[in-house]
Amino acid sequence: MGKVKLLDKSFKLYISAEEIEKNVNILARQINNELKGEEVCFLGVLNGAFMFASDLLRQINLNCRTTFLKLASYSGTSSTGKVKQLIGINEDIKDSVVVVVEDIVDTGSTLEYLVKLLKEYGPKDIKIATMFMKPEAYVGEISIDYIGMKIQNEFVVGYGLDYEGYGRNLKDLYILESQN
Repeated sequence: MGKVKLLDKSFKLYISAEEIEKNVNILARQINNELKGEEVCFLGVLNGAFMFASDLLRQINLNCRTTFLKLASYSGTSSTGKVKQLIGINEDIKDSVVVVVEDIVDTGSTLEYLVKLLKEYGPKDIKIATMFMKPEAYVGEISIDYIGMKIQNEFVVGYGLDYEGYGRNLKDLYILESQN
């Protein structure tokens, strides 16, 4: 599919599922090598990271645990800048290496909030893995350890990312077409 329409917006193909898969494989190898022998807990950030977390974790060969946390900071096509915790942590992460699995990092405000929250649980270390990163938008201080792909600072949908709840199921990544 070269184009999709979601509600009142049109999107064009930006990154194919094959390209995404190739980059997930690279990240999984890197994580497997770097965290070998560690007590690891993967923490997927819902809703967006569900596809990336699923694809990534199927290739992780570490002895690890997985849990999910739900945060929200988007409204429509722009970040609100305010984060609210919706579903909390249900695993003991004390003395573990926590790998936060994010779908996308743009401004970094969600990540700043999350890392501050996680530090209260006493993890050994906190690593950040994101499928997509918008370097032009990032204003955070936190180092992003594992980046699948750097993308331009445009609104995207697919591969877990949505517009008003639609488009998460698309296997490719689509970019918003200009609305002239």
